[in-house]
Amino acid sequence: MALPTDHARRQCTRRGLSWEMVRSVLGEPEAILPLRPGRARVVVQARRAAGAQGVVLARVFVDIVRRPPEVVTAYCTTASTRHGSPPP
Repeated sequence: MALPTDHARRQCTRRGLSWEMVRSVLGEPEAILPLRPGRARVVVQARRAAGAQGVVLARVFVDIVRRPPEVVTAYCTTASTRHGSPPP
């Protein structure tokens, strides 16, 4: 399992994203996408229920070269079709 950086923890707190949701996405992703070809980061994403927001696309950015891998940042969006996942 990827470990969070201090930056990732601060950003998740600021964005109201629980670490449980981040772990859920990492544990059961719908997609793992390269951030840029040849780069050491990927975007792990999955749709999740988010209370009043309904279903959101949670995106977790992971540095895969580090050992263990590190979560760099994460956020949720409602614009799932723009980020490579079909709508539910």
